[in-house]
Amino acid sequence: MAEHYLPARPGTVNWGQWDASLKPTLTIKSGDTVVMDTLSGEPEDMPDPALGFTPVPGQREVFENTFRGPGPHLLTGPVFVEGAEPGDVLEVRLKAISFRADWGWNIQMPFLGTLPEDFPTLRRIHFGVDGERGVATMPWGQELPLEPFFGNFGVAPAPEWGRLSSTEPRVFGGNMDNKELGVGSTIYFPVFAPGALFSAGDGHGRQGDGEVCLTAIETALTGTFEFHVRKDMTLTTPRAEKADTWITMAFDPDLDDAAKIALRDMIALIREMTDLSAQDAYTLCSLCADLRVTQTVDGNKGIHCVLPKRFLPVR
Repeated sequence: MAEHYLPARPGTVNWGQWDASLKPTLTIKSGDTVVMDTLSGEPEDMPDPALGFTPVPGQREVFENTFRGPGPHLLTGPVFVEGAEPGDVLEVRLKAISFRADWGWNIQMPFLGTLPEDFPTLRRIHFGVDGERGVATMPWGQELPLEPFFGNFGVAPAPEWGRLSSTEPRVFGGNMDNKELGVGSTIYFPVFAPGALFSAGDGHGRQGDGEVCLTAIETALTGTFEFHVRKDMTLTTPRAEKADTWITMAFDPDLDDAAKIALRDMIALIREMTDLSAQDAYTLCSLCADLRVTQTVDGNKGIHCVLPKRFLPVR
């Protein structure tokens, strides 16, 4: 299978939008691998040159030559995967992540975040990111270990949905902000448009569940993704797999409703893989699955349900 490289530059990056009408930047076959560069931050998020950080190649040119959509994220793509049709599933294996920047940023904004009534002022900070050492240095001197992942990635929405903001996570993926989806994870996206039209961005160096102040350690990453078209699967929402766990995900303005959706999908997954009844699967979830808050700041809140594979009974 072939390996491709997709740089982040004008013409390969879309700003703040998910839209099935966007022209593909690359066409690949099922089984191919793509190394994708991504960018992080809008013009106002760039660090003061006096801080001495290195500009990320291509970012200024993207700002100057790219349509600015309704959301804040810079998304590399879309990638057209031959053979992917609506109703299929796109299996995405995240093989590697590396850091493109020696800096990261974090922002708090009025009226946003989990506690907007407590923190009503704008605050934007920058700090060093050392990808080789695997640490970020906070402005107060503390070093935090890096655990990178992509906050915003997925496939195109259905064509009839039109242009959607990059802010909210939805059934096609998007701004999921799920820290579980790092290297070694496999994510399964329901396909809504021909070619699936995969994009990725919103690199995170580290994030807690909830992403409570609105942002994580935001930084530019390079990801290596392997793609497989699955015609033997049917999904309505994304789910993910790691070596030792299954993860179902849901997004809704109401956190309770998101929890119900994620739990129902986990019960369905258990029934697909075992001979358990729905009631037995519900009990198993109560005993062995964890409902975790993905994020509480992106309009549609997120819940992910995590079940260790060792608790699935053998069929």
